[in-house]
Amino acid sequence: MVDKKTLASFPGSFKKLFGYLMDETKDLKVLFHDFEDGAEGFELVAARFCYNKKSLDCISFWTWSELLVALKECQDLLSASDSSLILEKILDCVVTRLASLVVASPCTSSSENTRISWWFEDLLVLKIDLIDKVIRMSISRNIDHAMISKFLLCYQRSRFLTATPTEKCKIMKVMINLLSLLDRSSFSCKLLFGILRVVSSLKISSHHKSILENLIGSQLDRATIDFLLVPSSRRKGYVYDVNLVLRLVKAFYIEGRCFVLASRLRKVASLVDSYLVEVAADCHLSPSKFAALVLVLPDDARESHDRLFQAIDIYLEVHGGLCEAKKMKICSALNYAKLSTDALKHLARNPKFPSRIAIQVFINQQSKLENLFEDKTHLVDTFSSSVFAEESIDKKVSSDQVLVYAKRINLPNKAEHLDVQLQAMQCTITELEKYCGIMQTQIGNIPRTRLSSLGNNARFLPKLCS
Repeated sequence: MVDKKTLASFPGSFKKLFGYLMDETKDLKVLFHDFEDGAEGFELVAARFCYNKKSLDCISFWTWSELLVALKECQDLLSASDSSLILEKILDCVVTRLASLVVASPCTSSSENTRISWWFEDLLVLKIDLIDKVIRMSISRNIDHAMISKFLLCYQRSRFLTATPTEKCKIMKVMINLLSLLDRSSFSCKLLFGILRVVSSLKISSHHKSILENLIGSQLDRATIDFLLVPSSRRKGYVYDVNLVLRLVKAFYIEGRCFVLASRLRKVASLVDSYLVEVAADCHLSPSKFAALVLVLPDDARESHDRLFQAIDIYLEVHGGLCEAKKMKICSALNYAKLSTDALKHLARNPKFPSRIAIQVFINQQSKLENLFEDKTHLVDTFSSSVFAEESIDKKVSSDQVLVYAKRINLPNKAEHLDVQLQAMQCTITELEKYCGIMQTQIGNIPRTRLSSLGNNARFLPKLCS
């Protein structure tokens, strides 16, 4: 409350009013009838009138406790949109103290975390509008972003204990906006998914939800499968919120601005594959949604397609009534060259997959075998005349023998024989590898003089035997 001496020290109507009463010892009361905004409005006018620039300069010498009291008084008197000189000066002093940590911590603990975050509790009494001003000014002063994010989480948890639903929405909106201004490494993925769970139960605008999802997407490679298993709303039918994961993966690419490190992309691909295995057993998940999930990443995101094949296998098992076209759409994500031998065998024998898929697997394996045979033949042609003249290798395996498998049957009409063909190819591959092993052993026993006589031809040793 502004006393009469403070008012009387300035010229004008107040000085004339109180001047002849200054010597009286009794208390003086002034009544203002119908004053706009009542007592609070009068205090605000009196404060602005009394504290000129010379008085505001002394604020920098106030103690931390005095600054907090003044800050709380300002929040009670000023509206959120008010840019009072008094408020700005107090905020400046508060943030300056936080930046320099010149105020001694009232805590006795020597813990580093306690020493840095001792002021958290002091600011919890402030309303969210004033917190917004404090944090924005703190960011402009380069105060540690990690500390700011920890304070925001502490503030949200504390205020939510007594806040109304409307107040909770306002707190989360401001919190999301402030987090978007911080460095991405200053907060964890766990924190963001925790905020997402809170927001899902509140009526937050789609704009703020989009900001939050972009923040999560920017560090999706640091997430775990448990974070992604977010239940969907009841009206959607399926168990987990697949649309959310699709948006997060797209946000990951947007944040990367068309360039994402291969290591980060591999981690996201592994995460998505784990998610696919989890949701594949959901009988309510539509083929279009599952197809969108398997196709959301490019082919080069995965080094192996075995987990992807596992997820598709589970989905086709649960959804046995799918038509051929829908199955082919889902299976189009598979790259047979990135499937292991065991996965290819299982795929060729699997009746749940379209018959055309089995044929494509056969053709892919045949192509691999032909390439392997070409390497083996080239090796024999290169060394047989000069190195292995004394030894004759029985060429039981030839390209004609490999290709004859495709001629003996009509593939489109006899897909049931593919398993036999694959087994035959595997035997041939094993035999070729045995020959390569023999040649590699004998090459190691050849004197250097004989190898040097080969000249430049020695450079054409296939990788299979190198």
